[in-house]
Amino acid sequence: MVFSGIPFLFYFLPCFLALYFVVPKKARNAVLLVFSLVFYAWGEPIYISLLLISSIVDYTNGRLIERFDDKVAVKRAFMCLSVIVNLGLMGVFKYSGLIVETTNSLLGTAISAPGVELPLGISFFTFQTMSYSIDVYRKDVKAEHNFLRYMTYVCMFPQLVAGPIVRYSDIATELDDRKVTPSQFQDGFIRFLMGLFKKVLIANQIGSLWDYVIALDERTAAMAWLGLVAFSFQIYFDFSGYSDMAVGMGKMLGFTYPENFNYPYICNSITDFWRRWHMSLSVWFRDYVYIPLGGNRKGKARQIVNIMIVWSLTGLWHGASWNFLLWGMYFGVILSLEKLVNVPKHLPKALQHVRAVFLVLIGWMIFAIEDLSVMKNYALELFGTNGLCNSDALFRLRNYLGIIIVALVISMPVYKKLREKLSAHKTALAVVSCAGYVTMAVLVVVTASMIVADSYNPFLYFRF
Repeated sequence: MVFSGIPFLFYFLPCFLALYFVVPKKARNAVLLVFSLVFYAWGEPIYISLLLISSIVDYTNGRLIERFDDKVAVKRAFMCLSVIVNLGLMGVFKYSGLIVETTNSLLGTAISAPGVELPLGISFFTFQTMSYSIDVYRKDVKAEHNFLRYMTYVCMFPQLVAGPIVRYSDIATELDDRKVTPSQFQDGFIRFLMGLFKKVLIANQIGSLWDYVIALDERTAAMAWLGLVAFSFQIYFDFSGYSDMAVGMGKMLGFTYPENFNYPYICNSITDFWRRWHMSLSVWFRDYVYIPLGGNRKGKARQIVNIMIVWSLTGLWHGASWNFLLWGMYFGVILSLEKLVNVPKHLPKALQHVRAVFLVLIGWMIFAIEDLSVMKNYALELFGTNGLCNSDALFRLRNYLGIIIVALVISMPVYKKLREKLSAHKTALAVVSCAGYVTMAVLVVVTASMIVADSYNPFLYFRF
């Protein structure tokens, strides 16, 4: 079940909200938990057991870590058990196929790949439950004694399958006591709609251009770059749209989820890009891998090693394919170079931005194409091995130019800065706000009609 699909928008969410606000406040966690389990079971009922196992293990470990607080070795053992179990689950269900395939390739064996499907959201909920045990061990949070509240934290459907990665400390207080004011619900609902518009009106539409380009046997340079631009906007509006919907639903329910995107395509360096893209994942790796490894506290050489370890793991987190490891190492090398020589700061601001966007686009090529031979050909095509341009590229550009311009404008904080400038002019701000509400009403109608009429509704991060 996807947030932008008919079952969720027209049946699941309205029924959930109606019941959630009808029951007494003390029963809201139970309603949220039940509907979250139904949401997860909609696509993969068999893997609810996996979700429960992960939750039970980390809830129990949290209690035991707290109980044996005065025995460092014992509580460390329980924390390590949490890490081993969670990484073990990811290893079996996400990476066993890649391990078998690689072993067969290197050794000439014919081991059968395990026939397991990738559980929905495993990369997200295992990181959440693992972070809880580590935070209890560090005494950053107190262990949760109410299993219902803990399960609600792990399973809540707005962020269960695609984040943002919510740490227990982010919502511990709200799990126990939260209020939803009419203005807060309205803000959350508007945020949800903005994410829905991003997903349906931009990501889905421009995604069809990428599908067309990558399906071609060969491409001119213009077509190859057009395809990368299309994919870069598709993955941004797809994922940030989903994050906006999650954050919006969280507000509607009284929760404050962490922000996940902050206009990443206005970056002036790759370091800046990763401070703006999938921020909850970047913070997770910083706090639980980079800093424990020593961060930048043990000299430049060790810092570079730490960066490469973190980014290799970040790449593998995204998928069980060698292109993701290559993608992670690619950004690890660039980030290391930026730490060593500060290349971006020696360039004019415009060139800093152009350089960063160019490197990001190349990174998206590595990310999007799993077959390394296809990736190699695509990389060569970017620089004209099949010619610079043809009529098909011009035709596709004309057809998609409007949506590309819209995507470009919305990927920048244009509306946000306009409202900030008009904040002191109440009349002008009221006019802009009114125009915004009218536009939103029109977009609701257009979006609803497109959802009903269009079967093309992928979500890229479901495979992670």
